[in-house]
Amino acid sequence: MPVFHLTSIVPRPALRKPAKEPVSYLQKNLTFTPLNLPFFIARRYLTRQKGAFSFIIRLAVVATGLSVAVMILSMAVVTGFQSTIKEKLYSFNGHVHVSSFDLTKSSSVTVPPIYLDKKLLAEMQRIPHVLQVTPFAQRPVIIQAKGHMEGIQLKGVDGHYRFSPGIDISGAHIDYTDSTYSRQVLLSEGTANRLDVKTGDTVQLEFLNGGALPRLRRVRVAGLYHSGMEEVDRFFAICDIRLLQRMNGWTADSINAYQVDLESDRYADSVSDYIHYSLIIAPLESITVAENYPNIFDWVNLQKLNGLILMIIMAVVSLINMGAVLVILMVDRAAMIGLLKAMGMPFKGTVSVFLSIGGIIGAAGILLGNVIALGLCWVQLKFGILTLPEETYSMKYAPVKIVWWHVVGIDLASLVLFVLCMWLPALYIRTIQPAKVLQFK
Repeated sequence: MPVFHLTSIVPRPALRKPAKEPVSYLQKNLTFTPLNLPFFIARRYLTRQKGAFSFIIRLAVVATGLSVAVMILSMAVVTGFQSTIKEKLYSFNGHVHVSSFDLTKSSSVTVPPIYLDKKLLAEMQRIPHVLQVTPFAQRPVIIQAKGHMEGIQLKGVDGHYRFSPGIDISGAHIDYTDSTYSRQVLLSEGTANRLDVKTGDTVQLEFLNGGALPRLRRVRVAGLYHSGMEEVDRFFAICDIRLLQRMNGWTADSINAYQVDLESDRYADSVSDYIHYSLIIAPLESITVAENYPNIFDWVNLQKLNGLILMIIMAVVSLINMGAVLVILMVDRAAMIGLLKAMGMPFKGTVSVFLSIGGIIGAAGILLGNVIALGLCWVQLKFGILTLPEETYSMKYAPVKIVWWHVVGIDLASLVLFVLCMWLPALYIRTIQPAKVLQFK
């Protein structure tokens, strides 16, 4: 019988691995990043300020905030003026007119007609960003009512014409169901006030025919429109295009021009050029409304220039304030600069401390300016606190329009300018000698 030894069936003990050193929770879960020493010193310096220098820092933040707020507000108001004026003008006249080129049209009572081309109408309607294309006729007329007389331009449109949202209409639209022509007109509120008429009243139209006796027509005021533009409200009224065709002795397909309404005025030049060079031939021409009313757009551009000048002035004032504050802080902290130099901090690091101070003050001021400007814009849009004489500015309330990239551009430009202009006061650091400033401490 075999004999088994105990040692032959008991396995050998496994070799023990050396025990690992204990790892703390912080070592497992935390990652350490190098300290930004200049920013740390700047932040601690600003948060520990007391007394007069604390007031100076707060004053710098407020001054910067007010400057940024004025820049944002000026840009919002200028953009609002441009947008409102253009919208009012485009609402009535469209963006592009296609008409016959005639050197004598300014002196003639009736402009020679062109004939409605349905193929051209369809091609213009298919152009991208075109909302509607409407044929119209136009003729000067004298309107009389209750002993009052006004000379206006009568604009004839058909039943497919749709007014833009920028025009307010009270009363009713023209009824085009009459088989001959509608005996209704739309007058502006200003013209109705001067004639002392209201919706439902009857007025008399006098169509001049050179040396012959004028032809008279009595029509009813269907409604009143209001655009706010003196160039539109004072000189235009709306009627059925068939009325003007009858008075001019034209055929049913005779018109003066096509009105092209677009999604935005930024497409006006490209659409006008495309129509002019690709769709029409002489004597037809395509012209934008901006070219028809150069005086209005020159005035709008002048407002833009005024806003730009105001922005530059406020930016310069804000930079001077920031530079003065930083110089004061450097003079006050001369001992700290000397100590940092004595401890081995290079010139670049010492400058970075004060650049960080200027950057923090500038960022706080920019944030404050955004809150002030956007808050005031919201209040104006909501409640219309600031009013304007409409006969002068063509609007009842001061318009504001906030464009996000305008605000972001002003903020970034202001912050970059603040930090760059801090380099000039920071050159004072080079003149500080640690041995001289530390001997008094």
